[in-house]
Amino acid sequence: MTTKSFFNCSSVKKPHLRNYDQTFKDSQDMITCPIYMSNAYDSVLQLDLISCTKMFDLNASTLEIGKLILSWPNPNCNKCKEKGMKCKWKNNGSNKDEIECYDCKKKVKTIHIPRSLIFAATGSILLGLVLIALFKTHLYFRKKEEDQLRVDKFLEDYRAQKPARFSYADIKRITSGFTEKLGEGAHGTVFKGKLSTQILVAVKMLNSTQGEGKEFINEVGIMGKIHHINVVRLLGFCADGIHRALVYNLFPNGSLQSYIFQPDNKDHFLGWEKLQQIGVGIAKGIEYLHQDFGLAKLCSKNLSIVSMTAAKGTLGYMAPEVLSRNFGNVSLKSDIYSYGMLLLEMVGGRKNVEMSSAETFHVLYPEWIHNLLEGDVHIHVEDEGDAKIAKKLAIVGLWCIQWQPINRPSIKAVVQMLETGEDNQLTVPPNPFHSTTLARRTFQMEVIQE
Repeated sequence: MTTKSFFNCSSVKKPHLRNYDQTFKDSQDMITCPIYMSNAYDSVLQLDLISCTKMFDLNASTLEIGKLILSWPNPNCNKCKEKGMKCKWKNNGSNKDEIECYDCKKKVKTIHIPRSLIFAATGSILLGLVLIALFKTHLYFRKKEEDQLRVDKFLEDYRAQKPARFSYADIKRITSGFTEKLGEGAHGTVFKGKLSTQILVAVKMLNSTQGEGKEFINEVGIMGKIHHINVVRLLGFCADGIHRALVYNLFPNGSLQSYIFQPDNKDHFLGWEKLQQIGVGIAKGIEYLHQDFGLAKLCSKNLSIVSMTAAKGTLGYMAPEVLSRNFGNVSLKSDIYSYGMLLLEMVGGRKNVEMSSAETFHVLYPEWIHNLLEGDVHIHVEDEGDAKIAKKLAIVGLWCIQWQPINRPSIKAVVQMLETGEDNQLTVPPNPFHSTTLARRTFQMEVIQE
Protein backbone atom coordinates (compact mmCIF):
# COMPACT_ATOMS: atom_id res chain seq x y z
CA MET A 1 0.00 0.00 0.00
CA THR A 2 1.39 3.38 -1.00
CA THR A 3 1.13 6.46 1.20
CA LYS A 4 0.36 9.69 -0.65
CA SER A 5 0.79 13.23 0.65
CA PHE A 6 -1.53 16.07 -0.40
CA PHE A 7 -0.36 19.72 -0.47
CA ASN A 8 -2.25 23.03 -0.85
CA CYS A 9 -0.12 25.21 -3.18
CA SER A 10 -2.54 28.16 -3.60
CA SER A 11 0.05 30.47 -1.98
CA VAL A 12 2.54 29.79 -4.81
CA LYS A 13 0.41 31.80 -7.28
CA LYS A 14 2.30 30.41 -10.29
CA PRO A 15 1.03 28.15 -13.10
CA HIS A 16 3.65 25.46 -12.45
CA LEU A 17 6.07 24.23 -9.81
CA ARG A 18 9.78 23.96 -10.54
CA ASN A 19 10.01 20.18 -10.70
CA TYR A 20 10.16 17.51 -13.39
CA ASP A 21 6.42 16.66 -13.33
CA GLN A 22 5.52 20.29 -14.04
CA THR A 23 7.69 20.67 -17.15
CA PHE A 24 5.23 18.96 -19.50
CA LYS A 25 2.88 20.96 -21.71
CA ASP A 26 -0.28 19.35 -20.33
CA SER A 27 0.90 19.38 -16.71
CA GLN A 28 -1.41 20.50 -13.91
CA ASP A 29 -2.20 24.24 -13.69
CA MET A 30 -1.44 25.20 -10.08
CA ILE A 31 -3.57 28.37 -10.25
CA THR A 32 -6.83 26.71 -11.28
CA CYS A 33 -6.10 23.50 -9.33
CA PRO A 34 -3.58 24.22 -6.52
CA ILE A 35 -3.81 20.76 -4.84
CA TYR A 36 -0.64 18.71 -5.47
CA MET A 37 -0.18 15.00 -4.64
CA SER A 38 3.19 13.29 -4.16
CA ASN A 39 4.63 10.16 -2.58
CA ALA A 40 5.14 10.53 1.13
CA TYR A 41 8.81 9.73 0.80
CA ASP A 42 9.51 12.32 -1.96
CA SER A 43 11.62 15.35 -1.04
CA VAL A 44 9.67 18.61 -0.72
CA LEU A 45 12.80 20.48 -1.86
CA GLN A 46 13.09 18.54 -5.10
CA LEU A 47 9.36 18.98 -5.81
CA ASP A 48 9.46 22.71 -4.99
CA LEU A 49 6.79 22.29 -2.28
CA ILE A 50 8.41 24.57 0.28
CA SER A 51 5.76 27.30 -0.25
CA CYS A 52 2.90 24.75 -0.15
CA THR A 53 1.01 23.57 2.93
CA LYS A 54 0.72 19.87 3.65
CA MET A 55 -2.87 18.89 4.12
CA PHE A 56 -2.83 15.16 4.99
CA ASP A 57 -1.43 11.73 4.14
CA LEU A 58 -3.60 9.06 2.61
CA ASN A 59 -2.98 5.34 2.06
CA ALA A 60 -3.79 4.35 -1.54
CA SER A 61 -4.10 0.66 -2.40
CA THR A 62 -3.52 1.10 -6.11
CA LEU A 63 -2.01 3.92 -8.10
CA GLU A 64 -2.22 3.94 -11.86
CA ILE A 65 -1.17 6.57 -14.37
CA GLY A 66 -3.74 9.33 -14.32
CA LYS A 67 -5.91 7.46 -11.80
CA LEU A 68 -5.89 7.18 -8.04
CA ILE A 69 -7.88 4.32 -6.49
CA LEU A 70 -8.78 4.81 -2.81
CA SER A 71 -10.37 2.29 -0.43
CA TRP A 72 -11.38 2.32 3.23
CA PRO A 73 -13.19 -0.06 5.56
CA ASN A 74 -16.89 0.33 6.34
CA PRO A 75 -17.71 0.88 10.03
CA ASN A 76 -20.16 -1.42 11.81
CA CYS A 77 -23.28 0.73 12.13
CA ASN A 78 -25.68 -1.81 13.63
CA LYS A 79 -25.84 -0.10 17.00
CA CYS A 80 -26.57 3.26 15.39
CA LYS A 81 -29.20 1.81 13.07
CA GLU A 82 -31.06 0.41 16.06
CA LYS A 83 -31.35 3.99 17.32
CA GLY A 84 -32.53 5.20 13.92
CA MET A 85 -29.27 7.04 13.35
CA LYS A 86 -26.28 6.96 11.02
CA CYS A 87 -22.67 6.25 11.99
CA LYS A 88 -19.17 7.42 11.07
CA TRP A 89 -15.58 6.87 12.16
CA LYS A 90 -14.72 8.80 15.27
CA ASN A 91 -11.85 11.31 14.89
CA ASN A 92 -11.68 10.67 11.10
CA GLY A 93 -10.87 6.97 11.58
CA SER A 94 -7.71 7.35 13.66
CA ASN A 95 -9.04 4.51 15.76
CA LYS A 96 -10.79 1.93 13.56
CA ASP A 97 -12.63 0.41 16.52
CA GLU A 98 -14.39 3.62 17.52
CA ILE A 99 -17.49 4.93 15.77
CA GLU A 100 -20.03 7.61 16.61
CA CYS A 101 -23.71 7.92 15.80
CA TYR A 102 -25.34 11.04 14.38
CA ASP A 103 -28.85 12.09 13.40
CA CYS A 104 -29.12 12.54 9.64
CA LYS A 105 -32.26 14.69 9.97
CA LYS A 106 -31.46 18.29 9.22
CA LYS A 107 -31.95 20.44 12.23
CA VAL A 108 -33.53 23.84 11.67
CA LYS A 109 -31.54 26.57 13.26
CA THR A 110 -33.58 29.01 15.29
CA ILE A 111 -32.55 32.47 16.35
CA HIS A 112 -33.75 33.57 19.70
CA ILE A 113 -34.59 37.26 19.94
CA PRO A 114 -35.14 38.65 23.43
CA ARG A 115 -38.62 39.96 24.09
CA SER A 116 -37.19 43.20 25.39
CA LEU A 117 -35.59 43.84 21.98
CA ILE A 118 -38.87 43.11 20.19
CA PHE A 119 -40.78 45.49 22.47
CA ALA A 120 -38.13 48.19 22.04
CA ALA A 121 -38.16 47.93 18.23
CA THR A 122 -41.97 47.95 18.06
CA GLY A 123 -42.13 50.94 20.38
CA SER A 124 -39.58 52.84 18.29
CA ILE A 125 -41.56 52.25 15.10
CA LEU A 126 -44.82 53.36 16.72
CA LEU A 127 -43.13 56.42 18.18
CA GLY A 128 -41.71 57.33 14.76
CA LEU A 129 -45.14 57.03 13.15
CA VAL A 130 -46.71 59.18 15.86
CA LEU A 131 -44.00 61.84 15.41
CA ILE A 132 -44.51 61.87 11.64
CA ALA A 133 -48.27 62.23 12.09
CA LEU A 134 -47.78 65.07 14.57
CA PHE A 135 -45.34 66.82 12.21
CA LYS A 136 -47.74 66.51 9.27
CA THR A 137 -50.59 67.81 11.41
CA HIS A 138 -48.46 70.72 12.58
CA LEU A 139 -47.56 71.65 8.99
CA TYR A 140 -51.20 71.41 7.92
CA PHE A 141 -52.52 73.67 10.66
CA ARG A 142 -49.60 76.09 10.31
CA LYS A 143 -50.29 76.45 6.57
CA LYS A 144 -53.99 76.81 7.31
CA GLU A 145 -53.21 79.46 9.91
CA GLU A 146 -50.95 81.32 7.45
CA ASP A 147 -53.68 81.18 4.81
CA GLN A 148 -56.21 82.49 7.31
CA LEU A 149 -53.89 85.32 8.34
CA ARG A 150 -53.40 86.19 4.68
CA VAL A 151 -57.16 86.21 4.10
CA ASP A 152 -57.74 88.27 7.25
CA LYS A 153 -55.10 90.78 6.12
CA PHE A 154 -56.66 90.86 2.68
CA LEU A 155 -60.14 91.46 4.11
CA GLU A 156 -58.76 94.19 6.35
CA ASP A 157 -57.18 95.92 3.36
CA TYR A 158 -60.32 95.28 1.33
CA ARG A 159 -62.50 97.04 3.91
CA ALA A 160 -59.98 99.87 4.06
CA GLN A 161 -60.19 100.11 0.23
CA LYS A 162 -56.47 99.50 -0.01
CA PRO A 163 -54.87 96.85 -2.27
CA ALA A 164 -53.11 94.09 -0.37
CA ARG A 165 -49.40 93.57 -1.05
CA PHE A 166 -48.24 90.04 -1.83
CA SER A 167 -44.77 88.58 -2.11
CA TYR A 168 -43.78 86.61 -5.20
CA ALA A 169 -43.95 83.44 -3.08
CA ASP A 170 -47.56 84.39 -2.20
CA ILE A 171 -48.37 84.84 -5.88
CA LYS A 172 -46.96 81.40 -6.70
CA ARG A 173 -49.05 79.87 -3.91
CA ILE A 174 -52.19 81.74 -4.95
CA THR A 175 -51.87 80.55 -8.57
CA SER A 176 -50.66 77.03 -7.61
CA GLY A 177 -47.45 77.62 -9.49
CA PHE A 178 -49.08 79.42 -12.48
CA THR A 179 -50.80 76.22 -13.61
CA GLU A 180 -54.05 77.61 -15.08
CA LYS A 181 -53.60 80.27 -17.74
CA LEU A 182 -56.65 82.43 -18.49
CA GLY A 183 -55.28 84.67 -21.24
CA GLU A 184 -52.45 86.80 -22.56
CA GLY A 185 -52.34 90.44 -23.66
CA ALA A 186 -49.94 93.19 -24.60
CA HIS A 187 -48.70 93.78 -21.08
CA GLY A 188 -48.75 90.37 -19.45
CA THR A 189 -50.27 86.95 -18.86
CA VAL A 190 -53.30 86.27 -16.65
CA PHE A 191 -53.54 83.20 -14.40
CA LYS A 192 -56.35 81.85 -12.26
CA GLY A 193 -55.79 81.74 -8.50
CA LYS A 194 -57.53 81.66 -5.17
CA LEU A 195 -56.92 83.36 -1.84
CA SER A 196 -59.17 80.83 -0.14
CA THR A 197 -61.85 78.37 -1.14
CA GLN A 198 -64.32 81.29 -1.27
CA ILE A 199 -62.22 84.00 -2.95
CA LEU A 200 -61.17 83.39 -6.57
CA VAL A 201 -58.83 85.88 -8.24
CA ALA A 202 -57.21 86.64 -11.58
CA VAL A 203 -53.46 87.33 -11.34
CA LYS A 204 -51.86 89.33 -14.15
CA MET A 205 -48.08 88.89 -14.34
CA LEU A 206 -46.71 92.00 -16.03
CA ASN A 207 -44.06 91.66 -18.74
CA SER A 208 -42.24 94.93 -18.24
CA THR A 209 -40.30 95.47 -15.02
CA GLN A 210 -38.82 98.80 -16.05
CA GLY A 211 -38.96 101.72 -13.66
CA GLU A 212 -38.69 101.91 -9.92
CA GLY A 213 -40.82 99.80 -7.65
CA LYS A 214 -41.93 102.94 -5.82
CA GLU A 215 -43.47 104.36 -9.01
CA PHE A 216 -45.31 101.09 -9.61
CA ILE A 217 -46.65 101.06 -6.04
CA ASN A 218 -47.84 104.67 -6.38
CA GLU A 219 -49.72 103.76 -9.57
CA VAL A 220 -51.20 100.74 -7.79
CA GLY A 221 -52.32 103.04 -4.99
CA ILE A 222 -54.27 105.11 -7.52
CA MET A 223 -55.75 102.01 -9.14
CA GLY A 224 -56.73 100.69 -5.72
CA LYS A 225 -59.01 103.69 -5.22
CA ILE A 226 -61.11 102.75 -8.24
CA HIS A 227 -64.47 101.44 -7.02
CA HIS A 228 -67.22 101.22 -9.61
CA ILE A 229 -69.79 98.56 -10.36
CA ASN A 230 -68.64 98.36 -13.99
CA VAL A 231 -64.89 98.31 -13.31
CA VAL A 232 -63.02 95.25 -12.11
CA ARG A 233 -61.59 95.97 -8.67
CA LEU A 234 -57.88 95.70 -7.93
CA LEU A 235 -57.51 93.48 -4.86
CA GLY A 236 -53.74 93.35 -4.52
CA PHE A 237 -50.37 93.59 -6.17
CA CYS A 238 -46.84 92.21 -6.11
CA ALA A 239 -43.67 94.31 -6.33
CA ASP A 240 -41.02 91.78 -5.30
CA GLY A 241 -37.65 92.30 -6.98
CA ILE A 242 -38.14 92.04 -10.73
CA HIS A 243 -41.60 90.55 -10.35
CA ARG A 244 -44.68 92.74 -10.92
CA ALA A 245 -48.24 91.41 -10.66
CA LEU A 246 -51.78 92.70 -10.27
CA VAL A 247 -54.50 90.71 -8.49
CA TYR A 248 -58.13 91.28 -9.51
CA ASN A 249 -61.52 89.80 -8.76
CA LEU A 250 -62.16 86.76 -10.94
CA PHE A 251 -65.39 86.57 -12.91
CA PRO A 252 -65.83 82.83 -13.53
CA ASN A 253 -68.12 83.29 -16.56
CA GLY A 254 -65.21 84.54 -18.64
CA SER A 255 -64.77 87.57 -20.87
CA LEU A 256 -67.30 89.20 -23.18
CA GLN A 257 -65.31 87.90 -26.15
CA SER A 258 -66.51 84.36 -25.45
CA TYR A 259 -70.14 85.52 -25.75
CA ILE A 260 -69.91 87.45 -29.03
CA PHE A 261 -71.79 85.48 -31.68
CA GLN A 262 -73.66 86.19 -34.89
CA PRO A 263 -77.23 87.39 -34.22
CA ASP A 264 -78.67 84.43 -36.17
CA ASN A 265 -76.99 82.01 -33.72
CA LYS A 266 -80.00 81.74 -31.43
CA ASP A 267 -78.41 79.17 -29.12
CA HIS A 268 -75.59 81.51 -28.06
CA PHE A 269 -76.59 85.05 -29.01
CA LEU A 270 -77.22 87.14 -25.88
CA GLY A 271 -80.00 89.29 -27.36
CA TRP A 272 -79.98 92.94 -28.40
CA GLU A 273 -81.30 94.33 -25.11
CA LYS A 274 -78.62 92.49 -23.14
CA LEU A 275 -75.94 93.75 -25.56
CA GLN A 276 -77.18 97.31 -25.08
CA GLN A 277 -77.05 96.91 -21.28
CA ILE A 278 -73.49 95.60 -21.53
CA GLY A 279 -72.48 98.47 -23.85
CA VAL A 280 -73.95 101.10 -21.50
CA GLY A 281 -72.32 99.50 -18.46
CA ILE A 282 -68.88 99.48 -20.08
CA ALA A 283 -69.29 103.09 -21.20
CA LYS A 284 -70.24 104.19 -17.68
CA GLY A 285 -67.19 102.42 -16.28
CA ILE A 286 -64.94 104.31 -18.73
CA GLU A 287 -66.77 107.55 -17.88
CA TYR A 288 -66.01 107.01 -14.20
CA LEU A 289 -62.33 106.47 -14.96
CA HIS A 290 -62.12 109.53 -17.22
CA GLN A 291 -63.89 111.85 -14.78
CA ASP A 292 -62.32 110.77 -11.50
CA PHE A 293 -58.85 109.79 -12.59
CA GLY A 294 -58.05 110.79 -16.14
CA LEU A 295 -55.44 109.32 -18.44
CA ALA A 296 -52.38 111.02 -16.93
CA LYS A 297 -52.62 109.21 -13.61
CA LEU A 298 -53.14 105.77 -15.12
CA CYS A 299 -50.63 105.82 -18.00
CA SER A 300 -46.87 106.03 -17.85
CA LYS A 301 -45.33 109.39 -18.81
CA ASN A 302 -42.73 107.49 -20.88
CA LEU A 303 -45.27 105.59 -23.01
CA SER A 304 -43.59 104.38 -26.20
CA ILE A 305 -44.70 102.62 -29.36
CA VAL A 306 -46.48 99.39 -28.50
CA SER A 307 -44.73 96.18 -29.60
CA MET A 308 -46.88 94.50 -32.27
CA THR A 309 -45.62 91.04 -31.33
CA ALA A 310 -46.61 91.45 -27.68
CA ALA A 311 -49.88 93.23 -28.48
CA LYS A 312 -51.24 90.91 -31.17
CA GLY A 313 -54.15 89.92 -28.93
CA THR A 314 -55.36 93.52 -28.55
CA LEU A 315 -54.37 95.17 -31.86
CA GLY A 316 -57.92 95.43 -33.11
CA TYR A 317 -58.83 97.68 -30.20
CA MET A 318 -55.81 100.03 -30.38
CA ALA A 319 -56.35 103.53 -31.70
CA PRO A 320 -54.12 104.60 -34.61
CA GLU A 321 -52.27 107.12 -32.42
CA VAL A 322 -51.27 104.31 -30.06
CA LEU A 323 -49.62 102.47 -32.93
CA SER A 324 -48.06 105.54 -34.54
CA ARG A 325 -47.58 109.14 -33.35
CA ASN A 326 -48.32 110.28 -36.91
CA PHE A 327 -52.00 110.13 -35.96
CA GLY A 328 -51.55 112.28 -32.85
CA ASN A 329 -50.89 111.83 -29.15
CA VAL A 330 -52.44 109.23 -26.89
CA SER A 331 -55.36 110.73 -24.98
CA LEU A 332 -58.76 109.90 -23.52
CA LYS A 333 -60.02 109.60 -27.09
CA SER A 334 -57.80 106.51 -27.51
CA ASP A 335 -60.09 104.69 -25.06
CA ILE A 336 -63.09 105.82 -27.13
CA TYR A 337 -61.64 104.14 -30.23
CA SER A 338 -61.14 100.85 -28.36
CA TYR A 339 -64.69 101.03 -27.03
CA GLY A 340 -66.07 101.70 -30.52
CA MET A 341 -64.36 98.61 -31.94
CA LEU A 342 -65.87 96.55 -29.14
CA LEU A 343 -69.37 97.89 -29.94
CA LEU A 344 -69.00 96.99 -33.62
CA GLU A 345 -67.84 93.48 -32.72
CA MET A 346 -70.94 93.10 -30.55
CA VAL A 347 -73.18 94.20 -33.44
CA GLY A 348 -71.53 92.01 -36.09
CA GLY A 349 -70.67 89.07 -33.89
CA ARG A 350 -67.12 88.93 -35.28
CA LYS A 351 -63.66 90.32 -34.61
CA ASN A 352 -62.17 93.19 -36.58
CA VAL A 353 -58.64 91.76 -36.66
CA GLU A 354 -57.12 88.93 -38.68
CA MET A 355 -53.64 87.50 -38.01
CA SER A 356 -52.44 86.44 -41.47
CA SER A 357 -49.03 85.38 -40.16
CA ALA A 358 -46.65 85.87 -37.25
CA GLU A 359 -45.29 89.04 -38.92
CA THR A 360 -48.40 90.77 -40.32
CA PHE A 361 -51.94 91.45 -39.28
CA HIS A 362 -54.92 93.20 -40.80
CA VAL A 363 -57.15 95.74 -39.08
CA LEU A 364 -60.48 95.33 -40.83
CA TYR A 365 -62.34 98.60 -41.15
CA PRO A 366 -65.97 97.55 -40.64
CA GLU A 367 -67.27 99.06 -43.90
CA TRP A 368 -70.02 96.50 -43.77
CA ILE A 369 -71.51 98.55 -40.91
CA HIS A 370 -72.13 101.40 -43.38
CA ASN A 371 -73.74 98.91 -45.75
CA LEU A 372 -75.88 97.69 -42.87
CA LEU A 373 -77.07 101.21 -42.09
CA GLU A 374 -77.74 101.87 -45.78
CA GLY A 375 -79.84 98.72 -46.03
CA ASP A 376 -77.44 96.74 -48.26
CA VAL A 377 -76.56 94.24 -45.51
CA HIS A 378 -79.12 92.58 -43.26
CA ILE A 379 -78.68 90.97 -39.84
CA HIS A 380 -81.11 88.87 -37.86
CA VAL A 381 -83.49 90.88 -35.62
CA GLU A 382 -86.63 89.68 -33.89
CA ASP A 383 -88.63 92.93 -33.99
CA GLU A 384 -88.44 96.64 -34.69
CA GLY A 385 -87.08 97.37 -31.21
CA ASP A 386 -84.11 95.08 -31.78
CA ALA A 387 -83.45 96.76 -35.13
CA LYS A 388 -83.32 100.18 -33.44
CA ILE A 389 -80.86 98.90 -30.83
CA ALA A 390 -78.62 97.32 -33.48
CA LYS A 391 -78.66 100.53 -35.56
CA LYS A 392 -77.89 102.67 -32.52
CA LEU A 393 -74.96 100.51 -31.43
CA ALA A 394 -73.61 100.56 -34.99
CA ILE A 395 -73.81 104.37 -35.33
CA VAL A 396 -72.20 105.01 -31.95
CA GLY A 397 -69.46 102.49 -32.76
CA LEU A 398 -68.68 104.23 -36.07
CA TRP A 399 -68.38 107.63 -34.38
CA CYS A 400 -66.01 106.16 -31.81
CA ILE A 401 -63.57 104.74 -34.39
CA GLN A 402 -63.00 107.91 -36.40
CA TRP A 403 -59.35 108.13 -37.46
CA GLN A 404 -58.84 111.64 -36.10
CA PRO A 405 -59.20 111.74 -32.29
CA ILE A 406 -60.87 115.16 -32.47
CA ASN A 407 -63.77 113.65 -34.45
CA ARG A 408 -64.53 111.04 -31.78
CA PRO A 409 -67.16 111.87 -29.12
CA SER A 410 -66.37 112.05 -25.40
CA ILE A 411 -67.40 109.11 -23.28
CA LYS A 412 -70.10 111.27 -21.70
CA ALA A 413 -71.58 111.90 -25.14
CA VAL A 414 -71.36 108.17 -25.88
CA VAL A 415 -73.42 107.36 -22.78
CA GLN A 416 -76.03 109.95 -23.78
CA MET A 417 -76.27 108.53 -27.31
CA LEU A 418 -76.69 104.98 -26.01
CA GLU A 419 -79.35 105.94 -23.50
CA THR A 420 -81.43 107.96 -25.95
CA GLY A 421 -84.65 106.26 -26.96
CA GLU A 422 -84.75 107.70 -30.48
CA ASP A 423 -82.26 106.33 -32.97
CA ASN A 424 -83.35 108.83 -35.63
CA GLN A 425 -81.66 111.56 -33.60
CA LEU A 426 -78.29 109.98 -34.36
CA THR A 427 -76.53 110.84 -37.60
CA VAL A 428 -74.30 108.38 -39.41
CA PRO A 429 -70.65 109.53 -39.67
CA PRO A 430 -69.13 109.79 -43.16
CA ASN A 431 -67.61 106.68 -44.72
CA PRO A 432 -63.87 107.32 -45.28
CA PHE A 433 -63.91 104.78 -48.13
CA HIS A 434 -66.32 105.25 -51.00
CA SER A 435 -66.07 101.91 -52.74
CA THR A 436 -68.95 100.21 -54.48
CA THR A 437 -67.06 97.02 -55.23
CA LEU A 438 -65.44 96.05 -51.97
CA ALA A 439 -67.42 94.81 -49.01
CA ARG A 440 -64.65 95.81 -46.66
CA ARG A 441 -61.19 97.41 -46.63
CA THR A 442 -58.09 96.17 -44.87
CA PHE A 443 -55.11 98.08 -43.54
CA GLN A 444 -51.94 96.03 -43.39
CA MET A 445 -49.24 96.91 -40.89
CA GLU A 446 -45.80 95.38 -40.46
CA VAL A 447 -44.91 94.13 -37.01
CA ILE A 448 -42.20 96.08 -35.17
CA GLN A 449 -39.49 93.52 -34.46
CA GLU A 450 -38.37 93.43 -30.84
